[in-house]
Amino acid sequence: MGNKYNYNQQMNVMYDHLELIDVPAIVAACKDKWFNQTLTQINSSVARIGIVEGEYHWHKHDNDDEFFFVLEGKLFIDLEDKVLELNPMQGATITKGVMHRTRAPQKTVMLMVETAAIDPIGDE
Repeated sequence: MGNKYNYNQQMNVMYDHLELIDVPAIVAACKDKWFNQTLTQINSSVARIGIVEGEYHWHKHDNDDEFFFVLEGKLFIDLEDKVLELNPMQGATITKGVMHRTRAPQKTVMLMVETAAIDPIGDE
């Protein structure tokens, strides 16, 4: 997926149903600072892995909520009026239409659940 940002965003579904999803192997193979990969599709939603370090840009999704769940590391979600801090085994849902920016001060691995139609870059 081409974009004006330095993100490696793979929106193809990597695993079919009934296949083992090996997150540690994906993390070990990742060489990018900002990487997203769709793992599997669940009805009209997808589960994605994000392996991130640094800042994403401010954006919103007009029609889609987004769920973030940290597996390792630390993720900050900047909102217009506050900052959410997510540590391992913590998550938060960002409501559609809410401006936000994610950032990770160190390598962070997270799971995201969102609609298959969402554009991770956002509705700018």
